[in-house]
Amino acid sequence: MKLQQLKYIVEVVNHNLNVSATAESLYTSQPGISKQVRLLEDELGIQIFERSGKHLTKVTDAGEDIVKISQEILARVESIKAVAGEHTHPEMGTLNISTTHTQARYALPEVIKGFTARYPNVSLNMHQGTPSQMSEAIAKGTANFAIATEALHLYQDAIMLPCYHWNRSIVVPKDHPLAKKGDISIHDLAAYPIVTYVFGFTGRSELDTAFDREGLSPKVVFTATDADVIKTYVRMGIGVGVIASMAVDEQLDSDLVAIDASHLFSASTTSIGFRRGTFLRTYMFDFMERFAPHLTRPLVEQAISLKSNAEIEEMFKGIKLPVR
Repeated sequence: MKLQQLKYIVEVVNHNLNVSATAESLYTSQPGISKQVRLLEDELGIQIFERSGKHLTKVTDAGEDIVKISQEILARVESIKAVAGEHTHPEMGTLNISTTHTQARYALPEVIKGFTARYPNVSLNMHQGTPSQMSEAIAKGTANFAIATEALHLYQDAIMLPCYHWNRSIVVPKDHPLAKKGDISIHDLAAYPIVTYVFGFTGRSELDTAFDREGLSPKVVFTATDADVIKTYVRMGIGVGVIASMAVDEQLDSDLVAIDASHLFSASTTSIGFRRGTFLRTYMFDFMERFAPHLTRPLVEQAISLKSNAEIEEMFKGIKLPVR
C-alpha cells in the first residue's frame, strides 16, 4: 500500500469518479491511475469502486470507509509537512481561505492588508463559494479556513469558532416611501418587492424566519450572492434591498438610504472553521486573531481540545462577541 495509491482513490472521488479529470489534475496518465487503483484493490482483496466496462460507477460500501480513512491519512501527512515547515521556515507557507463575497469584500480587506504586510512570504489565496462548496473545501483540505455564516451543520468534521455578530440594513433610493418612514415593520417591508441574498448565503435564512413569525411571505423578486449587485438592482428600482449592514458604504452608497433593520431580524454569527486534526501554523493562529481578536492562540487551542462543536458553542457562551 502506497500513499500515492491513497491519494489517487481520494482524488478520483473528488472528481466524481472521472479518472480522466483526475489524471489531468494530478498531471499523470489515466492508465497509471487505473493500474494503481487496481493494485490497491488486489492487495486489499476488495473492490473500492464498482465498474461498468472501463468506467467507475460507484464507491462501494467498503470503499467509502477506505476513502474516509485515506483522507485522514493524507491530512496527517500534510500536518507532518506543516510541522516541518513551522520549524524550518516559520514565516513561509500557504494560506487558503474559502468564504462569501460579503466577507471577502467588506470584512477581510483590512485583515488581509495587515496579514500580508506581516507575512510577505506566505501565499494567501481566497476562494468565494457557496456554503456547500466551502465545507467541501475544508473536508478535502483545499482550504485551510472557511469563513461562514449559513449552513454550519455542513461542518460537522470541522472546528467552528464564532467570530462576530452582525445584522442587516434595508437600502432604498432617497425618493422611496420607506426612506421617509420612521419605524419600519415587517408588514411595511412585505408591501414591497425585495432584492436580497440567494437562500443559503449571508444570513438569508433570518429574513425568511422573520417573515414566517408574522405569517407573511417575502416578495423576493431578485437574489444575488453579491451585495454590490443587490445595490445595483435597488438603484434600478427593482425592489427594496436587504443586505448585511457591513456592506453599506457611506461614500459609495451616498445615493441610497440605509435603514437599520436590527429590530426586524435576529443577528447572525459569522464563524471561522478548519478541519479537525489540522496542524495550525503560527501565521494561521495570527490570521484568526487578526480577524477576531478574542480568538487568541490559548483560546483556539482550548477549543481544539474539545470533542464537538456543541462543546465549543458552550465554551463561547461566556465570551462576548463583537458586533459589526
